[in-house]
Amino acid sequence: MKDSKILIADDDETLCYLLKEELVNEGYGVDVVYDGKDAIENLKKRYYDVLLLDLEMREIHGEKVLNYVRDNHPSLQVIVLTAKSDIRTAIDCIKQGAYDFITKPYEFGQLCVTIERALEHKDLLIKNKILTSKINQTAPNTIIGESEKVKNVLKLAERGAKSESNILLEGETGTGKELFAEFIHKNSNRADKPFVAINCASLPDQLIESELFGYEKGAFTDAKSSKQGLVEIANGGTLFLDEIGELSLALQPKLLRFLENGEFRRVGGITNLTSSVRVIGATNKNLMEEAEKKNFRRDLLFRLNVITLTIPPLRDRNGDILLLAEYFLQKKSPVRNLKKLSQEAKNELQRYNFPGNVRELEHMIERAIIFAESDTIQPKDLNVPSDDFDFANYVKDDGKIMTMEDMERIHIKRALDLNNWNREITARALEISQKTLYSKIIKYNLK
Repeated sequence: MKDSKILIADDDETLCYLLKEELVNEGYGVDVVYDGKDAIENLKKRYYDVLLLDLEMREIHGEKVLNYVRDNHPSLQVIVLTAKSDIRTAIDCIKQGAYDFITKPYEFGQLCVTIERALEHKDLLIKNKILTSKINQTAPNTIIGESEKVKNVLKLAERGAKSESNILLEGETGTGKELFAEFIHKNSNRADKPFVAINCASLPDQLIESELFGYEKGAFTDAKSSKQGLVEIANGGTLFLDEIGELSLALQPKLLRFLENGEFRRVGGITNLTSSVRVIGATNKNLMEEAEKKNFRRDLLFRLNVITLTIPPLRDRNGDILLLAEYFLQKKSPVRNLKKLSQEAKNELQRYNFPGNVRELEHMIERAIIFAESDTIQPKDLNVPSDDFDFANYVKDDGKIMTMEDMERIHIKRALDLNNWNREITARALEISQKTLYSKIIKYNLK
């Protein structure tokens, strides 16, 4: 962690000079300020991993700086340096959010050990935030496939991962674009830093902006304290923007600015902050066509698609269907009651073209495990949709052909039932936004 950034805030200029020299020799990036006011100003403009903070300073006391950090930079690790050996002062600082407390004079080796521990603690906090945001995700944690198309994409992804360029992943809904994004991150020079993902179609514009860039205390009614955005949490790592084609035209310029120079402002903020992240975008749309329709900015598209990878649909990698099915069987089956596919069931899976791709196969296997009456899954347990078009299904009882609205209502209802009324997954499968899906549910009074 020797590439970490440290801010020293201490009014002892001689001590600061010597301490900076030693920390720079250890490989840290170091800035120095001599009072609490300048410490807060620096924290507003730059990103730091650790703050070495003296309590007795001119203009603004160190405890006020500590309070500012607690409210605005919760992942910043503060190590208090003071000549006081009062244990009560130490306890108060810890209660206010300081990581540790060291009395002067101190040994430099001891300070280095404390800094390294503080950095490890910071990484744990960030990883905990990321894991918490992923608790409800059901995607497989590895890429399964032996087909040539998958192997070719993986080769290109591995080569692209070594660069610092932004990457755009194209592919139909359910093809596993986030898995490929994680693969790129794990094979990049940023692998030991955070991988943070957000679905641009799952939140309204105001929430997406505050999730991405954070917000300041008082920015809106419920903003009781400042909050870091995902671009700050992902600093040094990778930010994955899923369904980036759903990003509104109002937010696209803000993302473009961040991609150009790494600068951003929290919602309600007036100062520019910076963060270094590698952005991977994903879409099931043709963004060039969207740009032609004025739904997506061309300059943003060109910033994103420095490297473009197209993830093949499952129907184009037929040889991987049974590999994936076996993987999901192992993952979803109870440990003491592992189920298997009959040959007829395997044939049925290979016959089907999977418009919902890998995600549809996963749900199909999960449902079959639940409803299979024995340890062997039969074709009826899979409930594979028929490819045969039955015209009779599109004729009303009075003999009249169904209208387009009638057919849309039935199709949306079936899609919702198929996905257990998960609106996010259903919207992806239908290739519409969640807002559009919700309006259709209201329009057709679907229940």
